Order: sequence, then C-alpha cells, then structure tokens
Amino acid sequence: MRSDFASILLTWFRENGRDLPWRATHDPYAIWLSEIILQQTQVKQGWDYWERFMRRWPRVENLAAATEDEVLREWQGLGYYSRARNLHYAARQIVGMGGFPQTLEGLRSLKGVGDYTAAAIGSIAFGLPAAVVDGNVYRVLARHFGIDTPINTTEGKKTFAALAQSLLPAKEASAYNQAIMDFGAIQCTPQSPRCLLCPLQETCDALRTGRVDQLPVKQKTLKVKERHLIYVYVRCKGKVAIHRRGEGDIWQGLWEPWLVNTVPDGAILIKQGVKHVLTHRILFADFYLLETDEKPQLPDDYIWIPESDFDNYALPRLIERLCDLLS
Repeated sequence: MRSDFASILLTWFRENGRDLPWRATHDPYAIWLSEIILQQTQVKQGWDYWERFMRRWPRVENLAAATEDEVLREWQGLGYYSRARNLHYAARQIVGMGGFPQTLEGLRSLKGVGDYTAAAIGSIAFGLPAAVVDGNVYRVLARHFGIDTPINTTEGKKTFAALAQSLLPAKEASAYNQAIMDFGAIQCTPQSPRCLLCPLQETCDALRTGRVDQLPVKQKTLKVKERHLIYVYVRCKGKVAIHRRGEGDIWQGLWEPWLVNTVPDGAILIKQGVKHVLTHRILFADFYLLETDEKPQLPDDYIWIPESDFDNYALPRLIERLCDLLS
C-alpha cells in the first residue's frame, strides 16, 4: 500500500496539480514569500498579495530595505500581522547571511519559518528530501492510513511527521510535496471529498471503514473569548488622532483611532456592536465620531495626522470596516 502511495499521487499531480505562479520558479525568495502568505490564508486571496509583493519588492534585498510600516501597509487585510513582521525581519536576516540558507537548519533559523515552511522551501527551491506536514497532509494521511491520533498533540505530530518522511521519494521531493498538498486541497477536501473519483480509494482506510468525516482527529484545546472595544474617531481641524498598538496584544504594530473605556462628551454613535471574528476571540466594537475645534487630552502615544493621510497607515481590518462607516 505504501509503495504505491507516492507514485499514485505523483501521477495525479501531473494531471491535476494547480497552476500557481510561484511554482514556475526555483527562486527561494518567491517560494518563501508564497509560503508565508499562504499560512492561514487561502490561495485565492493570497495570490493577489504575492503578486503585489513581488511587483513592489522583486528581490529579498528590496523587501529588507523597506520599512516595517510599508510592509504592514501592503499586508493589510491578510490578518495574522505577526507574519508580516516576521517576513520583514527574516528578509533582513537573509540579506545579512548573504543569501538564502540552503539547509533545513539554516531555513529554520529564519524568523517565522518552522518545520513545514523549511521543508517546503528546502524541497521546492533546493531539492532537499524533506517532507512537508500541513493541514492538507494531516488530512490525507489520517484518512488514507486510518490514523486517529489527534494531530495537535505531541504524539500526533511525531507520528505524522515520521509517516510523511517515510513516504517521501527523495529524488522527487519537490513534486511529491506539492502533490500531496494539492491532493488535500482539491481531492481529499475537509468537506465533501471526491472519494468516488479518488485514485487512492481502493487503499483508503477511512473510506473502507466509513470514517472519512471523522478523520483527522483534532483535540479541542482553546475556548473562544469575547472582547468589547470602544473606538472614538476624533476629527479636529482636518486632523485625526491615532496610535500604534504595542506588543503583547492583537494587531501589534498597526494603527487605530482613540480606544477608550468611557465615551467622551460630544461623541456621536456611528455604529454599535460591530462583530469581528478572529481565530480565538470574537470582538464587538462600538464606534463613535467626535468632531471638535479643540484637541482633547489624549495619552502620550497618540499622534495627530492629516485625515487625508489616514489611509497611508496600516490598519487592522476591523478599523477599516469601522472607518468605512464614515463615508
């Protein structure tokens, strides 16, 4: 069963693999950029961002020379902004090294690059015999081999990593890694997988035992929390007040209007209870407008900028949504 697994996937990939622009190159910069963007992001959305980054910063040296604000602004709308900060930091690491590291250990030393991303870059750009293990791979392997060990446990991670590596054809690591990822994204999907048209159906344990919708198993660990925010958009003589969010909280490094605990006098409610869903929390925001001829007393970390420049600052998606209510 295992001996045929890789060859069947490779045959399927040659006929059904996705035509993605970062696959038309072995440039480690283009491949690394795609992998970072596609963390927590679907290909359809990430594609446009990849093209925009490649147009603006076609080489890693260009990205390294940019400011963090410029990178965050270009990233705006993708979420998980730590990825953008790590991307920028790693670009400067790479330039400092004199180029991309070509070993798994070297790739893992880059900020924001873990085992999966190192294996993806290493195999696709440099032909390193390293198996990738992402959500698609977990799903394909769990179903095909009937593994019910939770994928988000230490035991599960070790089990799947070892199995993935044992299945990897060393001389075709790049094609195989892309094949199994595409197979999970197109064929063995989370919902309504195409089992009746699957080239692996005869050897799929989950299909044989009726457990396709039960695998992979994921242990529930995190509880979604709710958080309530009150924002006041202060407009004074053509300027608005904003501040950059600090470390240790959501949206680190992004900008936002005045965040308050108590609504100031004269503020007009624009919208109440705007809901914004993040991975582990649900935000509810009340949004107010305060138009005044005298600047209110604000904390020291707030700055006043021309309102016409507001769009030049990197904002969380929630703040974009709130400010759209003003137009």
